[in-house]
Amino acid sequence: MFRSLYVAVVAALSLSAAAAPLQSRNNGVDDVTILNYALTLEHLENAFYHEALSKFDEKAFTDAGLPDSARGRFNEIASHEQTHVDFLSKALGDKATQPCTYSFPYTDPKSFVALSQVLEGVGTSAYAGAAKFISNKDYLTAAATILTTEARHAGFVSSAINKFAAWGGAFDTPLGFNEVYTLAAPFITSCPDSNPKLPVTAFPDLTVANAAPGQAAAVTSKADKAASHIAFFSGLDQIFVPINNGQVMIPQGLKGQIYAVATTSATAATDDVIVAGPAILLYEYDYQGNLMQ
Repeated sequence: MFRSLYVAVVAALSLSAAAAPLQSRNNGVDDVTILNYALTLEHLENAFYHEALSKFDEKAFTDAGLPDSARGRFNEIASHEQTHVDFLSKALGDKATQPCTYSFPYTDPKSFVALSQVLEGVGTSAYAGAAKFISNKDYLTAAATILTTEARHAGFVSSAINKFAAWGGAFDTPLGFNEVYTLAAPFITSCPDSNPKLPVTAFPDLTVANAAPGQAAAVTSKADKAASHIAFFSGLDQIFVPINNGQVMIPQGLKGQIYAVATTSATAATDDVIVAGPAILLYEYDYQGNLMQ
């Protein structure tokens, strides 16, 4: 049951991001831009949790087969996300971006939980990827403490609620600004015109068919340019696999939340060679390391 929910969530993340307010990426990104990038994501998460908790009471969670403590813990997570929004908004002052209007594809507590795990993983990857661009050390420390909290959220939802492993490996996976915004944009329907424009560009959609590690999967995209390889992001590793006849072989040993991008390079996965993605692949495993189907 949970596996089918995760497949549905991943499919929802492949929706077109064309309607989101985007601009072309500049070469330089200052701390104000990075904090607004973080605040954009925190507004999204904050809306996600508060909207769901307003729809589903404790009985709805328990009737869905979730632990008795689940809704209370998600209420704590919602409080954390509100605190992150307040902190970043205060730091930015009158330069702070405002909340957008969002649309989330969950329909019940279980699909909400499935999407929560994915979003927390993306949030962790977003902070990990942005850290190296932060100049102010105080901001860097603050971002690091938010990152670790996001990672705890992801681990809690994965293990205590969904009964999967709390991690995919020894390292979390950093993602670039454009990669993260590509994943966030499908949930954003409109934003205030007064919001500062983020210097990001959403890549075209990439779909990698559901397949286990070691199996071939069909790949499709809406990219104008043909890709030669799929790069799989797992922790600090980037694994490049050639595309043959519209299919790619999923690498062995992948665990946890994996990101895949289509590239024109066999060795690089930078903005200038990525033509589509990321797609999210989920490979959950049990305490013995066995893949859970």
